[in-house]
Amino acid sequence: MNSIPIFDSVSTQTIELLEALIKTPSFSREENKTADLLENFLLSRKLHPRRTGNNIWIKSSQWDEDKPVLLLNSHHDTVKPVAGWTKDPFGANWAGDTLYGLGSNDAGGALIALLTAFLLLEKEETLQCNLILALTAEEEISGTGGISSILPQLGRIDCGIVGEPTRLHAAIAERGLVVIDGEAIGSAGHAARDEGINALYIALDDIQHLRSYKFDRESELLGLVKISVTQIQAGHQHNVVPDRCTFVVDVRVNECYSLQEIMSELQSICHSRLTARSLRLNSSGIPADHPLVRAAKELAIPLFGSSTLSDQALLHCPTIKIGPGDSARSHTADEYITKKEIQEGIRTYLDLITAYTKIY
Repeated sequence: MNSIPIFDSVSTQTIELLEALIKTPSFSREENKTADLLENFLLSRKLHPRRTGNNIWIKSSQWDEDKPVLLLNSHHDTVKPVAGWTKDPFGANWAGDTLYGLGSNDAGGALIALLTAFLLLEKEETLQCNLILALTAEEEISGTGGISSILPQLGRIDCGIVGEPTRLHAAIAERGLVVIDGEAIGSAGHAARDEGINALYIALDDIQHLRSYKFDRESELLGLVKISVTQIQAGHQHNVVPDRCTFVVDVRVNECYSLQEIMSELQSICHSRLTARSLRLNSSGIPADHPLVRAAKELAIPLFGSSTLSDQALLHCPTIKIGPGDSARSHTADEYITKKEIQEGIRTYLDLITAYTKIY
């Protein structure tokens, strides 16, 4: 394993890279400049990254087809800055040990820590696994130009670590999401006479059914499926019975259900037509006896179920989500990460990867 001086040297260089990433706006679908930074950084170290769109990935030098393949994935896109920042979101300003800037916490700290761990391990001949580092785009919008667009090119992946701010706790389950458009159809009539079929009333009955409905399967980590009706629209003037009413349902799914099962079950209790906007954002869970989970337990890393969505939803292999920083800081004004958190993240990733290879 690499010595502490090498560790400190590489982590210093990658923290400087994080400063450059923060100073470079990288909103989802506009990450080309941060992709350039990441690609050029790896090239400067005489490595051979590959790129599709704004996704950068690289395989470890000591590749052996007989070894398991571990994916290290995090994202370099950000949301747009919210109101309330008291510092420059793109300033990358330090205050003691604390680095402020948009994307510093979500997910710059995790991305840099994973990158550092990869650099320290990728040439290790004794490492009993292959590594793929994927620094990807469009995570914040679950876009088709992100991780899912390069999966066919990555080849076989046995399992993965997804870098997100989790206070270095390991998420072994994550809620999925399905957004549903509901449409109730009635027939128009004059409001002063007993005419027409009021689509708004049909929708309200269905919304009441959705509000009170409980799915049977409860997750130990994530609890019950959560249903929220968040929008409704009907009518265009006061004296006409509306013949159409639309509404939107936000469903947060535990790992006990597929999104297709959710749609089928909800449609069975509604007269309105329900249409899923996407069936891509599945819930995820990893078996408790998986080598990655066992490695986390050996290192006394706390395990939990995550209510927030990440690229775990788009990966078709067992994964855990873990990284430095705190999800509570994500998408907030004056977002920050500390140097100590990043260094602890690097060490945790190194220990986790090493422990995994001993168990596999």
